[in-house]
Amino acid sequence: MSITASQVKELREKTGVGMMDAKKALVENGGDMDASVDWLRAKGMAKAAKKAGRTAAEGLVAIATSENGTSGTVVEINAETDFVARNEKFQDFTKKIASLALDVDGVESLAAADYAGGKNVADTLTDLIATIGENMQLRRMDKLTVSNGYVASYVHNALQAGLGSIGVLVALESEGNQDVLATVGKQIAMHVAAANPMFLDTDSVDPEVAAREKQVLMDQAAESGKPQEIIEKMIEGRMRKYFEEICLVEQVFVIDGETKIKDVIKAAEKEAGASIKLAGFLRYVLGDGIEKEEEDFAAEVAKTVNG
Repeated sequence: MSITASQVKELREKTGVGMMDAKKALVENGGDMDASVDWLRAKGMAKAAKKAGRTAAEGLVAIATSENGTSGTVVEINAETDFVARNEKFQDFTKKIASLALDVDGVESLAAADYAGGKNVADTLTDLIATIGENMQLRRMDKLTVSNGYVASYVHNALQAGLGSIGVLVALESEGNQDVLATVGKQIAMHVAAANPMFLDTDSVDPEVAAREKQVLMDQAAESGKPQEIIEKMIEGRMRKYFEEICLVEQVFVIDGETKIKDVIKAAEKEAGASIKLAGFLRYVLGDGIEKEEEDFAAEVAKTVNG
């Protein structure tokens, strides 16, 4: 089949391999992008898939928590340049809508929520765009709530309280001491910001994600030429290590470098005076998943060839 330049470009961005290797992988796998990534990984040519494209969005991630500590929300507002993130009016607006998000469900409801002076959030944002002179977007929001316990937060690269480039919420279900929950919750939130877990625990792992990883490991092991019983043990051990890398409760706490998160929670239970359940987490990175406008791949090649 015919492989396009854009397909080659996308695979190169995902894996970091050379142009010819990317094209060969696509040819071998009939143009299937995921299969091509796995094929390259099995060959040892790509360690892990990278995100296609680079983030281009600027702006702020904002976090707000309820007074009783049982609810938290995280919101992202994008702008064209990082200068806007330092604009006082933009910061005030972002901080306020994070608080408004505590009382709504979903970004559409937030956009329609009353802001001030009879105007909703969407209309106020339109006015702000006209005032600052730069396009902005209310992109997304999420909430975490517990019936008993605490929702802790952490903001990385904070410009002021609750505003920065990475926002994390961690929900702890417990009837224990809230001060203890607040402390351990913030520490785990800091860990999430640094370690970027994909799932809460092994039960939460998407079966398709696990199956893909296992297939890649099987393909890698098959090329080793080892006996089947050895291969099976290799795969079992590598899958266990994989889960330790992607599941929050299985990860090693970045603060001490040796204790698993699930054991950090167990230790906190004694101080809190009650059992603690890690109910969920949210991690927002500013501009995550938004691609920059890039020149057409063919044009890039032409520029290179023509000097």
